[in-house]
Amino acid sequence: MSTLNDLAETIAQRAKADPDSSWTAKLLAKGPEKCAEKFGEEAVEAIIEAVKDNRQGLIAESADVLFHLLVMLQSRGVSLDEVLAELEKRQGTSGIAEKASRAKS
Repeated sequence: MSTLNDLAETIAQRAKADPDSSWTAKLLAKGPEKCAEKFGEEAVEAIIEAVKDNRQGLIAESADVLFHLLVMLQSRGVSLDEVLAELEKRQGTSGIAEKASRAKS
């Protein structure tokens, strides 16, 4: 996980950079909605590669998905640690039971 933590930290640092010097800063400057849109585009591209059974394409697009997920989280002030804590809470819980518990709230 250190690679994702390092990437999240780099994104947080780039958020303070000049948008003319950083793709991440430029994307963040466009706002959370644009960050979410870009994440969605990358997710669709990963889906396409999975459907095509293109292993290398799926690997590359999955890296893009993870990067853009972290950018989207940054745009809304949500840390990777918060997401990991949520995953940790769910660990050991059946996916069916976990979904049922969210439906009740």
